[in-house]
Amino acid sequence: MNTPLLVTGGTGTIGSAVVPMLRAADRTVRILSRHPGEDRDGIQHVAGDTVAGRGLAEALNGVDVVLHLAGGAKGDDTAAHNVATAARRAGVRHLILISVIGADRMPIGYFRAKAAAEQAIAASGVPWTVLRVAQLHEFVLPVVRGLMRLPVLLTPGGLRFEPVHVDEVAARLTELALGSPVGHTPDLAGPEVLTIRELADTYAEALGKRQRAGLPVRIPGATGRAYRAADNLAGESARRGERSWPEFLTDTVPVRS
Repeated sequence: MNTPLLVTGGTGTIGSAVVPMLRAADRTVRILSRHPGEDRDGIQHVAGDTVAGRGLAEALNGVDVVLHLAGGAKGDDTAAHNVATAARRAGVRHLILISVIGADRMPIGYFRAKAAAEQAIAASGVPWTVLRVAQLHEFVLPVVRGLMRLPVLLTPGGLRFEPVHVDEVAARLTELALGSPVGHTPDLAGPEVLTIRELADTYAEALGKRQRAGLPVRIPGATGRAYRAADNLAGESARRGERSWPEFLTDTVPVRS
């Protein structure tokens, strides 16, 4: 059996797409999660919590590569610090972090925590790679659904997304995990930059419903200025996925709506 590769958050949306790709590449995978599943061929499970720092020493025993994918609404900076410290002690040779586009530009707590997580990985002393990605289709969908339930569709000026397909993110992470550390690698975003109006209209079309009347609103303060300046969007050097928002809806809406 080959040296295990650790995936934190391996049961999450991205992790559950990455693990089969790593197995297809004949890598043994160890998954660290708060609610571990059962071991099966080539896949080991370890109970742990990256924010609390529990289970990391056991999970990292004998590991040469770590994909840190675990994340949440709070504590991503703490989790990254804990993983980085444990990875250094374990002699890991490659530590990979998934982050978000605009982490160092957006004045929002979630983005700031991601930026701090990046700093923890870079300062760890372990050779590292950071991949910033746009919001997944799976993240954008509930946002659009929630707005569509209102009497009128709120359309914040300057708020745009470039949603990316989870399989394309997983494929890139797998490629990075099987390669050498590169530091900051080009961002990964979806093929389109879409406003809330465009996202909602495509969603309504997929459901066979009428488009909603819209109400323009202005996002105030520094957050609004950042969105209007496109600080949450990828630049020209980014990689672009191929799976579009309409394609995602075609595959998803009939099942989940």
